[in-house]
Amino acid sequence: MMFIASPWEIVGMLRISALFTENAELAALSEQAEKLTLSQQQWNAIVPAPLKPYTQAGSVSHKRLTVYADNGAVAAKIKLLLPSLMVGLQKQGLEVTSIRVEVQVKSSPAKASKKLRVISPVAAASLEKLAGELKGSALGDAIARLSRRR
Repeated sequence: MMFIASPWEIVGMLRISALFTENAELAALSEQAEKLTLSQQQWNAIVPAPLKPYTQAGSVSHKRLTVYADNGAVAAKIKLLLPSLMVGLQKQGLEVTSIRVEVQVKSSPAKASKKLRVISPVAAASLEKLAGELKGSALGDAIARLSRRR
């Protein structure tokens, strides 16, 4: 299937590309984004699959690739694999002589509050009976509290 753009879409694309070429800051930002995308693609091609979701390639500066790991364990594993990762990146065409690993902790979402579980009336009655038999003990008190979850 062939995609044919309408004249309005072509004009819009030309305006956007002109905006990036006319504005030096946007052009530099666009170039940096392309470099980051390329280094991420090359990193994804060589990093072991179990580590891929926990790492992100950063920028290449002075022939050094910065890699961000989600936690210290992942960073340690990457450091163990550095020689083979370097060879893989060089085979991919990325000119790097070292890899810098940084831990970049992501903020975790707030934990959901635990839902209070309820028990059936039949189970509650059985627990109340047992709590009465064990009255005065720590176990009896705990079972009595449990029997009130209706």
